[in-house]
Amino acid sequence: MKIIKTPHGELKTPFFMPIATQGAVKTLSSFDVERLGSPILLANTYHLYLRPGMEVMTKFGGLHNFMSWPGAILTDSGGYQVFSLAKMRKLSEQGVEFASHIDGSRHLLTPEKSIQIQQNLGSDIVMVLDECTPPCMPPDELKLSVDRTTRWAERCKIEFEKGRVASNNPGAQLFGIVQGGTDVELRKKHAENLVKIGFDGYAIGGLSVGEPFADALRTVEALNKILPQDKPRYFMGGGQPHEIVEYVKHGVDMFDCVLPTRNARHGLLYRFKHTDLTQPDFYETIHITNEKWKSDQTPLMDAQPGDPIAEELSRYSFAYLRHLFVSEEILGQRLATLMNLHFYLELLERLRA
Repeated sequence: MKIIKTPHGELKTPFFMPIATQGAVKTLSSFDVERLGSPILLANTYHLYLRPGMEVMTKFGGLHNFMSWPGAILTDSGGYQVFSLAKMRKLSEQGVEFASHIDGSRHLLTPEKSIQIQQNLGSDIVMVLDECTPPCMPPDELKLSVDRTTRWAERCKIEFEKGRVASNNPGAQLFGIVQGGTDVELRKKHAENLVKIGFDGYAIGGLSVGEPFADALRTVEALNKILPQDKPRYFMGGGQPHEIVEYVKHGVDMFDCVLPTRNARHGLLYRFKHTDLTQPDFYETIHITNEKWKSDQTPLMDAQPGDPIAEELSRYSFAYLRHLFVSEEILGQRLATLMNLHFYLELLERLRA
């Protein structure tokens, strides 16, 4: 176990970060997330830069005050949007030019600007700007992309140190991001180059974007031998519960994923079947809109001493939750989100034990 010390609390690894892209975990309040016991959230540089904008963020002294969140915050740099908004951006050595998905206005996100935005947000863990690549990028293009990400990482570190004192969180940490698709040798070389630059932690990006799990695991296993043992490793964007268990075995400390919250909003729930995490069937998924739950009086969760979320969920049955989804009542999405995040956070707690 590693302990990451931030100005907003200590983070015991391994841990999972709920996604608060635009300063909120969908359907939940910051108070809800506090009661879930998560010490950290993940927010997104690109989206918060566009809305509400940095003028608002400056007035509030950062994202912590704006969203009333006392815990730590990690911010993605905007690199994932290079992948997800590929049809709305142009790449150059200078940075990434985006066409806003809100109003079509154009914005140039350079490594320097990404860092400036994150320091204005007051992030506890700042990510370098990178290019998140698709899984089938031709080898020559992938090599060019990785080399550019290395140069961007160097520029990010210079800007991070330059702006540290004036930032809304001078005690923040800076993480590098290892890219290279599933090309293990390219990944190892990129990791070595980032270690030479020197960062507080290292993320593994560009996986969980459509490649086979076996390829992702092989990549993580190779990087486990390259990345510093005393620095946290962050697997970006993954994954399913059984995948997380395997990644932890190969040295990963930090995770984020949209699955628990996105699936919750579509009525797909996670729950434990047994406590043996070495078995891949330690959990199951439930489609709450299935007819089998129509009259099920089982509580959504058993009440547990000192667990306010379990106590709340124990008041409602699976039949009631199904009714909420069938009736399109928003409360159903909130209760399902609480269930799934509780599951993911408990999974990481069991892995820490």
